Parts: sequence; C-alpha cells; structure tokens
Amino acid sequence: MSLTSRLPNVGTNIFTIMSQLALDHNAVNLGQGFPDFSPDPVLLELVNQAMHAGHNQYPAMAGVPALRQRIGEKIFSLYGHRYDESSEITVTSGATEALMSSLLALVHPGDEVIVIEPFYDLYIPGIQLAGGIPVVVSMNPPSASKPSYSVDWQRVEAAITKRTRMLVLNFPHNPTGIVLSEADLDALETLVEKHGILLLCDEVYEHITFDGRKHLSAASRPILAEKAVVISSFGKTYHITGWKVGYCTATAAIMAEIRKVHQFTVFTVSSPFQMALAQYVANPLPYTQLSAFYEKRRDYLSSNLEKTSFRPLPSEGTFFLLADYSAVSSLSELEFARWLTLEHGVTAIPVSAFYNAPKAQESNHGLIRLCFAKEDKTLDQAIERLARI
Repeated sequence: MSLTSRLPNVGTNIFTIMSQLALDHNAVNLGQGFPDFSPDPVLLELVNQAMHAGHNQYPAMAGVPALRQRIGEKIFSLYGHRYDESSEITVTSGATEALMSSLLALVHPGDEVIVIEPFYDLYIPGIQLAGGIPVVVSMNPPSASKPSYSVDWQRVEAAITKRTRMLVLNFPHNPTGIVLSEADLDALETLVEKHGILLLCDEVYEHITFDGRKHLSAASRPILAEKAVVISSFGKTYHITGWKVGYCTATAAIMAEIRKVHQFTVFTVSSPFQMALAQYVANPLPYTQLSAFYEKRRDYLSSNLEKTSFRPLPSEGTFFLLADYSAVSSLSELEFARWLTLEHGVTAIPVSAFYNAPKAQESNHGLIRLCFAKEDKTLDQAIERLARI
C-alpha cells in the first residue's frame, strides 16, 4: 500500500536544520529560540517535593485544579478578565498542543483561517490537518521610514470572506518582535464585531515586553475575549521549555470543544510539574521581572551589533532581535544564514523561513533572526565573530 502524506509540503523545520548545522560546524547558536538559563532552584525543589508527596499518577484531564485557579487569578490581576477555572481554563502539553487542539476542535473542513505573515511554522500545518484553508496576509516589511514590521488591518479585513472561520494572532510576535497597541486592539474589535470570526491568540511571550510597554492581551477586551482562544506557556516564562506545560483559556462553549480534542490527544499533563507550578505561580516576581531581565540582553546584543556591519532592528518584545545584513551580502536569507554558520561560526534563522513562500523575492528582505535568551559568554562569542565580518 502506498502512503499519501497529510502534510506533503512539510519537511524538517528550519530550527532543527540550522541547529544541526551549528553542531556540525561548532557554531554559536543564536538560532533556535529557547533559553539556556537554568530554572529557579525553588521551582526544581517544588517538583521534587511533588514527586515525593505522591503526585505521580494521572491528574485531572483539564489540569490540576489548583494550577487552573492560579492561572485564572494571574490573568484577572494582569488583564481584568475573570475565567472560570472549572470550564474555561485547560492545562496543555505546551502551547503547541494548545494550538493544535484548538485548531482541530474549531476549524472544519473548508473553513478559511487567516494567518499573518511572517508566522510561526506550526500554524499552517495545523490548519491543514484540520481540513482548513490557510489564507496568508503579509505584514508591511521594515522600511527606511519605519524600521519595524507592521500589520495592515485593512488588508486583513479584505481577506475575510463568508468562509472565514478564524484569525490567528501571535503577539508579542515571533519572529519580528513587535507588540500590539491599543489601536490594534480597536481594529480587532471592529473585525470581530463586524464579521463574527474567532481569534486564536498565541501569547507565549506575554511577559517579555520592553521599554515600558505592557502586553495587551485579547483577554483584556471583553469583545475579543468572547471570541478568542488565548494561549500561553510556562516554558518561555520560567526557562522550562522542556517541561512542555502550557494552557489555553476561552469561553465555556469554546473550551468544551477544545477539551474533547485535548483528552484524546494527550489526555492530561505531567502531574508533578503541575503541582509545582501551582505553588510557584503564586509569586508574581518571576514573571513581572522577566521583561527587565531580557531587556538588558536585548540592549547588550543590539548595542554591540551597531558596532558591526549588521543593523539591528527594534525589538519591542520576545527574546528575538532582527538584524539587517544588506551591508554584508546580497545573498537570499537562507543562503546567508548557511554562509554565516559555515564561514563565520554564528547560526541565525532566516526570516524568510517564516513566510509561506520562503524562496520568493518578496519573502526576502535581507534579515536574520537572532535569539538573545543566552548566557553572556554565548552572546560575547557571537558578537566577537560577527564583528570580524
């Protein structure tokens, strides 16, 4: 019997490819987006205590009640929206599972789902597995007068049809580092009220915003919260990406459908990790101080890049920084990223990899994405190598 792929256009993702290239050539890896900092010893000890206390069997399908309660309290304190922990909050196996379960539950065959480009690589395969039709809308790329990406909401609205089911949002944005403004939320409210579409809001970098900016969650606007699935993760916040613990929130009617998929996908999430996090989240300092922690690293990398032939772009959030290499090379972004790894020992991610047609000229703007969630010695080594170019 011959196999017919459900995802014929999907291969090994760019993060795996570039990380392997970095290993093969002993390059400094500023490509793959994960912190190389150790978690708080207090959190590690809470996991140890939970295991010894006997929390090693299946917890509740929707998540440990104490953790769901803490999540609800945190969201209310930050964004003013009260979710019912029993019916509107679900703990998931990372944000990845929250995204996939939401897409599979809410997108029906033939539904159109708008994705804003550049985008995180999970969205389109997830939509396709659900039988949906991705509709890609490009951001405005950086220019001399406006050095950051921006969303054209009129262009987004023009893509909405009678078959549009959902709009996928990712802010603070990976890979561009931009965040939403109040005007952006106003535009989203208009779209939701006018067209009745659902929102899938990937907010995993909610606690990493810079220069005094506050993350503006869809949960902060009642009109948006009524139509939104809001997703976040403990991995990015507490340097525990390998634990794979995230969560999603939505109205009870929407969440009931998501939980149907969740229970047959993973059923539930690691018990001792949940018990530990239920206690740890009660202290707001680790997440309220995270922006300052990463802002120092952003500033360090950006100020040092300005002394090289690379031009750093503004980063308003996340732990990513875009750099313009047009003064160095006219290679396409993928070719340049490979050249940078092979010839100069620094690995980055081409921004074109976040486009639907990465080889197209309109997907290449001479930009690479650098991750600064790294130890000082790692950043120093990368900067030293980049300065030689």
